[in-house]
Amino acid sequence: MLLSVQIVVAIIVYVSLSDVPSEEIQQENKEGVAKQVYWTYEDENGPKEWVSIDPSYYACGGGYEQSPINIDKNSVWEERSFEKIEINYKPTKFLVENNGYTIEVKDPSGKNSLTIDGEEFTLVQIHFHLPSEHQLNGQTYNMEGHLVHEAKDGKQAVIGFFIKEGKVNTDLVDLWALLPEHITSQPIEVNRSIDLNEVLPEDKSVFQYSGSLTTPPCTEGVTWILFEKPVEMSAIQIEAFAEIYSHNNRPIQQLNDRKIYKFNLDN
Repeated sequence: MLLSVQIVVAIIVYVSLSDVPSEEIQQENKEGVAKQVYWTYEDENGPKEWVSIDPSYYACGGGYEQSPINIDKNSVWEERSFEKIEINYKPTKFLVENNGYTIEVKDPSGKNSLTIDGEEFTLVQIHFHLPSEHQLNGQTYNMEGHLVHEAKDGKQAVIGFFIKEGKVNTDLVDLWALLPEHITSQPIEVNRSIDLNEVLPEDKSVFQYSGSLTTPPCTEGVTWILFEKPVEMSAIQIEAFAEIYSHNNRPIQQLNDRKIYKFNLDN
């Protein structure tokens, strides 16, 4: 008798679940994932509030060397901050995902790196912001790309580049064709290899300064290398990103007493 009751209950539960539209279940799953994203770029949990969300985010409000910054070209030091900086990139099949804050491109190869005065920083991931986070003489660009590198001791170095509206960016076409509209549970492999040497500006004039991550926990001590000249991307490509993230940029931070250096990587 007890077994019969159990069977009946099981059938009722199954039928009840079957009546729930699959789209509703998917939406609940999406909302469940989205709830993990608890800092945002909006007012309620936006940049001004990051410092109060978690004690580990103290630097977001109490730091002294924060990023992004406005670069005043009339105030930069025309000299090298490091003796030698080498970019070591190879064609790579990257993985792309939507992490709830941006489109992030991961490097599974571990073969792309940045060397600063003999210290190697391995490329960890690439991501994008719209509009640009840094400014150049007060100018904001359509977008900005960040190539995040990390050394064995945990130190980080970021290469940044501006993106302006112009011609189609053929180097990123394959990546852009896979932009995930929703938060992904697993990364998607880009079909073709991408050579980051081709993605970065041909003109190797850069600005360098000491800053921070532009997202929580806003960790300081990050070496920033920002290309002066922008790369181009078509209006359609920019809009494709904007449809997913209409804005995901942190406001400009105070420079304080930091120096900004300008030099050419080829010299």
